Amino acid sequence: MPYVNIKITREDVTAEQKERLMQGATQLLVDVLDKNPKTTVVVIDEVDTDNWGIAGQSVTRIRQTAE
Repeated sequence: MPYVNIKITREDVTAEQKERLMQGATQLLVDVLDKNPKTTVVVIDEVDTDNWGIAGQSVTRIRQTAE
């Protein structure tokens, strides 16, 4: 049973977009590894930009300084 965990920043991602991600990840496992889509689990975690860091800074701060 494949398990895919997708982590994205919490920023106006619609339910439809998340569903497309789930469908795409599932289809990729079907196409590449011949996995059964009925047993493929996809979980999407949304993380606040305050809790997502790049090069020692939060994404929130990076975006504030880029403006």
